[in-house]
Amino acid sequence: MHGCGNDYVYVDCTKKMISDPVNTARFVSDRHFGIGSDGLILIGPSEKADFEMIMYNADGSRSEMCGNGIRCVGKYVFDHHLTDKTEIDVDTLAGVKHLSMTKGEDGTIEKIRVNMGSPEFKASRVPVIFPKDQMINEPMEVDGNLYHVTCLSVGNPHCVTFLSEDVRGLDLESIGPKFEHHDTFPNRVNAEFINVLDRTHLRMRVWERGTGETLACGTGACASAVAAVVNGFTDDTVDIALPGGHLQVTYDKNDNMIYLTGPAKEVFSGDIEIQEGFSHEGLDDVKIYHVK
Repeated sequence: MHGCGNDYVYVDCTKKMISDPVNTARFVSDRHFGIGSDGLILIGPSEKADFEMIMYNADGSRSEMCGNGIRCVGKYVFDHHLTDKTEIDVDTLAGVKHLSMTKGEDGTIEKIRVNMGSPEFKASRVPVIFPKDQMINEPMEVDGNLYHVTCLSVGNPHCVTFLSEDVRGLDLESIGPKFEHHDTFPNRVNAEFINVLDRTHLRMRVWERGTGETLACGTGACASAVAAVVNGFTDDTVDIALPGGHLQVTYDKNDNMIYLTGPAKEVFSGDIEIQEGFSHEGLDDVKIYHVK
């Protein structure tokens, strides 16, 4: 499934959890030896919500939250008859998120609005290593160049950089890892690079922690919209153009809540044999087990 091209492999674990999710994430995410995805999302039962979203990046590391991923979870559980509700709560490492889902003409879920919660700017909670309490429009040197960045958490850490040059020409493969692994970010960071097009439109590219460049990032879109608002660049509701499509983000300053709206799409379903101990080397020496 994907939301604006941000694609994950989803597994229904409401009745049985897979035994090795870290290795499974690495294998299925590989675009040559596996299925090909930005990561793995498991859908499990929850004692405090309707479902739990358990998310792994392509490198097997855990991630707290994914705005595109959680929309796909909503579509999955409704379209696959795990629920008949169009208003559900999903538990994540970033807290419980509420989803409001809209059906299309064929009766399947077409669009989802997610209450993403409140942004966190406190440096120690993003987290960033910085002498001030917040890091908003502050200078940071990366690879010998000075950038002005705004850092915040929307359940996971983000560093938003507004650029005057067109982000479509940015050498993200080079600069992205240097932001992700910068000493300022003890837990690494998701890095967003933004053009402000007008008061209601942004253009964005993103380097996601543990994955690399993706076609879209829901939490990154939220972080970028909030950063644009607090820096005075845009109105409270913005349309964000990403390589994979468009997302709408509203930052309601009155209740300090972020709302993300966008599509979700299922591409295919099937079975795969997972190679245990997967790596690009030694493929003849792996064990096989089955995931549906």
